[in-house]
Amino acid sequence: MKKKLLTLILVVTFFALGPVLKAEAVENGTVKVGLRSGSSALFSANLENAVGDGYEFGYFDGSRAFISLGWTGETAISMTAAGTIYMDGSGAYASNIPAGGYRTIGSWHVQLDGFRSFEDAADEAAAYGGWPAWIDWGYVVRIGAFESRGEAEDAARDYGGSAVQSGSTGVLVTRTRTTDVLFEFDCGGALSLGVQPSGRGRETSTWFKGYKYGGGFEYPRVTGGNLNVVNIVSVEEYVKGVIPYEMGPAWPLAALEAQAVCARTYVCGHSLHLSADGFDVCGGTHCQVYNGHGSGVTGASAVSDQAVENTAGQCLYYDGQLVRDAVYHSSDGGATEDGGNVWGTETGYLKGKLDPYEAQTTVPNNTYSVTYTSAELSWILEQKGYSVGTVRDVYVSEYTPLGNVSKVTFVGSGGTKTVSGETCRTIFYSSTYQKSVSSMRFDINGGRGSGVYVNGTGQLSSLEGVCVISGAGEISSLRDNTASVISSSGTSTISGGGRPAAGGTGNFVITGTGNGHNVGMSQYGAKAMAELGYSWREILEFYYTDITIG
Repeated sequence: MKKKLLTLILVVTFFALGPVLKAEAVENGTVKVGLRSGSSALFSANLENAVGDGYEFGYFDGSRAFISLGWTGETAISMTAAGTIYMDGSGAYASNIPAGGYRTIGSWHVQLDGFRSFEDAADEAAAYGGWPAWIDWGYVVRIGAFESRGEAEDAARDYGGSAVQSGSTGVLVTRTRTTDVLFEFDCGGALSLGVQPSGRGRETSTWFKGYKYGGGFEYPRVTGGNLNVVNIVSVEEYVKGVIPYEMGPAWPLAALEAQAVCARTYVCGHSLHLSADGFDVCGGTHCQVYNGHGSGVTGASAVSDQAVENTAGQCLYYDGQLVRDAVYHSSDGGATEDGGNVWGTETGYLKGKLDPYEAQTTVPNNTYSVTYTSAELSWILEQKGYSVGTVRDVYVSEYTPLGNVSKVTFVGSGGTKTVSGETCRTIFYSSTYQKSVSSMRFDINGGRGSGVYVNGTGQLSSLEGVCVISGAGEISSLRDNTASVISSSGTSTISGGGRPAAGGTGNFVITGTGNGHNVGMSQYGAKAMAELGYSWREILEFYYTDITIG
């Protein structure tokens, strides 16, 4: 989650002994992780046993318990959006006619009704070369995969059944790279097909898109559309699949333990996608990066798994309530920041402070420099709805007491725009130019310079010659043209060296330190603290203010 970066996990005893969590955050000790959804939803999704012996078909009920409806001993299966399905020469399934040779699984079938069990339906299906199906809450047999209604009606007279067409919410299960149908599921969208790998007493591991996952799978289907793919696992197993991708799996144990508590807290406090997509969290950086048991090349280590086990059930609390945003970032470059200064909402546990630890470990790419032309900035602003015409100047117009950026001002031929909070960083991102600003801690050269801002209004280009008045009324010059400010987070030193005004090049150079939004735990700071002998509790108590752990 490197943006509001990282967190997730839990065990059954946690619910019995710890404070009560909201039901939508975690249900029955499990988390639903969206592996594919929206634009990444799939027409066809494959599974293959890495550890296991076939699969059970069914659905997950409201408490996320798996209800079995049938099974297969096949170890490689494909779930495909029901309808007309084309299979090319390589065995890939598609909704459109592929180039070259292909085979077709038509959407029309003969249906035989009145079966009381999966066994009865499977036996009858075997006799006719069909397959068992669970349609509208009951077992049926479907025979043939015809491309037209007429063909199905002709066959129905021979079998004594009816001609039916697969519905727009149906899912067909086949033996991968074949047209052999194993099962069909359609409850009109009221339920989603669930697939539970069969382990015969062993913990299963299942290949999906290059990674292995524990637990079961669910396939919600938007009417007429592709399949979402959801992995349903215990919270603790989920956290084991997060830690090695959000923090180096060989990092010191105490750092990994701190990360595990953050990840667990985050997932227990959030169901970011549940109402819209049917799962709690996604598997990408929008939530936390989750890749299950890994690819065989990347994945958990003995120490990262130990970190999860050592902290099992432990979460962060503030004022007796589960922390909602146990956020973290890669590195802060010298100081974390108040959540309110970055996202606009103050929380008592997300308070910035000077970080003395990061500098005591190696932080790759901790400093950065990126150059924008006036034309590039003008285009980027316009694309983001902040058109000011041709950008003539850009500068940091306000810093926080900790030295992080609070406001950035753009001056153009058509107006002036000042942005604040995290937008100061994200507004510079451009996939077109492949440029971005890495942190909230930076300066801009080529504009009017950072200067020093007095009471949030006037700007001094330098502290040179500035005087201060003491409480006793004494006037004195600043020593070395520097000053210090005191906040609840500590004392920070600022300077006002000023920078040259924009020259003829029209270029603006942004230089900074750190990587991320600067709120919450610095992962490299946690690494440094662990290397210095601090415990995971001490790490968390440093980066989060006034929290308790339990």
